[in-house]
Amino acid sequence: MKIITRDVPPRAAWALEQAGIHPLLARLYAARGVLGKDELDNALGRLLPPPSLKGATEAARLLADAIATGRRMCVVADYDCDGATACAVALRGLRLLGAQHVSYLVPDRVVDGYGLTRPIAQRVKAQGADLLITVDNGIASIDGVAAARELGLDVLVTDHHLPAAQLPEGALIVNPNQPGCGFESKSVAGVGVMFYVLLALRAELRARGVFDERTQPKLDALLPLVALGTVADVVKLDANNRRLVAQGLKRIRAGALPCGLASLFSVAGRKAQTATTFDLGFALGPRINAAGRLADMTLGIECLLTDDAARGEELAKTLDGINRDRREIEGDMREQALAMVESLFDEGEEPPPAICVFDPDFHEGVVGIVAARIKDKLHRPTFVFAASQAPGKEHELKGSGRSIPGFHLRDALDLVAKRHPGVLLRFGGHAMAAGCTIAEENLDVFEQALAQVAQEWLDAATLLRSLHTDGPLSPEYRRPDLVDTLHQEVWGQGFAPPVFSEEVEILSQKLVGEKHLAIKLRHQGQPVDGIWFGHTDPLPAKVKIAFRLEADEWQGARRVRFLVEGAEF
Repeated sequence: MKIITRDVPPRAAWALEQAGIHPLLARLYAARGVLGKDELDNALGRLLPPPSLKGATEAARLLADAIATGRRMCVVADYDCDGATACAVALRGLRLLGAQHVSYLVPDRVVDGYGLTRPIAQRVKAQGADLLITVDNGIASIDGVAAARELGLDVLVTDHHLPAAQLPEGALIVNPNQPGCGFESKSVAGVGVMFYVLLALRAELRARGVFDERTQPKLDALLPLVALGTVADVVKLDANNRRLVAQGLKRIRAGALPCGLASLFSVAGRKAQTATTFDLGFALGPRINAAGRLADMTLGIECLLTDDAARGEELAKTLDGINRDRREIEGDMREQALAMVESLFDEGEEPPPAICVFDPDFHEGVVGIVAARIKDKLHRPTFVFAASQAPGKEHELKGSGRSIPGFHLRDALDLVAKRHPGVLLRFGGHAMAAGCTIAEENLDVFEQALAQVAQEWLDAATLLRSLHTDGPLSPEYRRPDLVDTLHQEVWGQGFAPPVFSEEVEILSQKLVGEKHLAIKLRHQGQPVDGIWFGHTDPLPAKVKIAFRLEADEWQGARRVRFLVEGAEF
């Protein structure tokens, strides 16, 4: 592993410090491209204006008309955390703004597949809806939108995924990534897009005299859900997304959150009063996602929609149980998949440039997580496939892929599709994560085609695992109160949490729980405890490590512990 220290533009760091930012935070922000204090202003008034999101104003008029005439609306959700929170935000927001008839439908991962399909459109029509609204999906649903229009449904697509060359016809589209949209935050999550549509709708209803500034409903009650979906979907935390997340965390910490969300904090053993982006991404998000992976995402959406505390607690406990099952299935699959991968090359050899794994017993709901684990371990673009469980699709394989920096996974799939027409039945995604469906008989062709693209695109520098850090930590900053300050900030994708690095002396080390390395080290002349989770190989007496900070409580006293992320030998 190569440990790289981020550049800190001295002028930006100095300007932030002069503006009253703590010197350590000033250094961290400057290294992440922040030039001035105004970029750190998370006030709601600093959010990008809704009219700058193409289609939002027209969507507001469509929804305002639907509310005024009592039309029935049905939200078609997606089965991940972004889709679930977007659905809950849509229903809560539309009801707040006066909608009387609004329901939702979430596809089943196994039976329905992804997005708005013809059968989904037919089910929406059968429910008696007049207006179909997609959240976190729809931009690629050419057939599904066409079917809905044939059935006489109006269609509003709210999505954030990258569009293909063809857009759905006959639908009103709100997506920052559609052609001609000047919205600056191209990384807004699906839940953020829906929140913006609601802001535009409220402005439209104000213009129509339905209410004024004083009497209008407060949509900020939706921000905890917006924050959860944004962090869980691992979208880039640009300035606008950081504002949305910061505002959501502010309300969560103040206790202003839906009861189901509060129950999720409780079952995860986390405290809402000190909520962090880490809690949203690694404790709450997986529990919502587990429902879509192994059961029915309706459970997750209902948990976010309920205002009954007892019901919220019951649903949160159910989701927690499903997540435990997910971890068990994932653990078994990961071990099996790694054994299959490691059989492809001899010990000491470099792994192949891209990795594909399939076993008939793999569970399709967990392939994405397993792909991520293999990618993390071997630092190679990875696809994991499972046999489709959908009726009549038994000979198809559903794959989920995860990538490394420098290898755009969706573009790679696009090139495979062009070189081998018909091999990819369906595909889509982003740079770092993508999915596809293939016929089982074409697995070898796909594996060879992906490896060929990887061979062409990846060089030695890209294949070398690197870790960007913030350099040495001054000993005066090794304080529990400062660790708490760091944790309260908004960190995530594209705005990485602080990781420090420097050479330390290892005083002692031992294995704990058979799979974690507990160490005592000397940092800047003083002894510090550390732990490297999931690592068992001993460290040399002197070594350069990369580490995060944790405030650990021991015998009633709080102390700083180093969480090792990597080492350079």
